[in-house]
Amino acid sequence: MKISKKTDYALRALFAIAELKEGSISIRELSENTDVPRRFLENIMLEMNKAGWVRSIPGRYGGYALARGSHEITLGEVIRYFEGMIAMISCVSVSSYEPCSQEGKCYFRRVFLNIRNLTAQILDRTTIASCLSQEPITKDDIFKEEFIGGLGI
Repeated sequence: MKISKKTDYALRALFAIAELKEGSISIRELSENTDVPRRFLENIMLEMNKAGWVRSIPGRYGGYALARGSHEITLGEVIRYFEGMIAMISCVSVSSYEPCSQEGKCYFRRVFLNIRNLTAQILDRTTIASCLSQEPITKDDIFKEEFIGGLGI
């Protein structure tokens, strides 16, 4: 599964807002801090306001703040909102299911169903707050020797 730029930008914004202990952040500051183009970010923030994750605070010193606690917002709900589905292939998706002529004899479909289920479980129990309590990963974490042979990971 690969998420879109829009989902990536939405997550960046949510994390930047969640890092504030109190108050709000202006769209200009949010754009600068997350390296997201302001025009694109404005549309994303409107969608996230509609979804109930952020609220806009009007006025000269206004901006955006979380509408719910960071411990209540899961990565799963954000990704599903912007992506529509978590499954890698549509024949194992609940929300975007598309039948396939090979379903009755497909030997690899079970693997993709298991991937979908495990991915959904992890994303649904991972909150913004739980991510913020961890250290950011490094390149060493990504390029561990045991994964080098798996090109395309």
